[in-house]
Amino acid sequence: MLDEFKKFILKGNVVDLSTGVIIGAAFSGIVKAFTDGIVQPIIGYFLDSKDLNQPIRLGIFDIGMVISAILNFLIVAAVVFFLIIKPMNYVMAMMKAKEEAAPPPGPTPTEVLLTEIRDALKK
Repeated sequence: MLDEFKKFILKGNVVDLSTGVIIGAAFSGIVKAFTDGIVQPIIGYFLDSKDLNQPIRLGIFDIGMVISAILNFLIVAAVVFFLIIKPMNYVMAMMKAKEEAAPPPGPTPTEVLLTEIRDALKK
């Protein structure tokens, strides 16, 4: 059961899916910052809203919020890459090398029987 669990965890699909969820969550921060920092000020500008006092601004745009979200995303992506993806790729490569180094399995009973039939037919 432990070997089955190890194979399940080390499947590429599981790692890819979990990485996608983490990156997706970090990307949602960029989308939220874009909405809060650029789209909402545009709407507020046209609706004459006075609630546009953000620290780093370029005209009506809150560039600081967007830059912060992008940096957060890049930091999360780097952590995921170096702490999950790289070690997982290393473990997968070691397992693949171990499987390739193992001696090939012997012939199956069906193959043995077919070989005997072939040899008998040759005689």
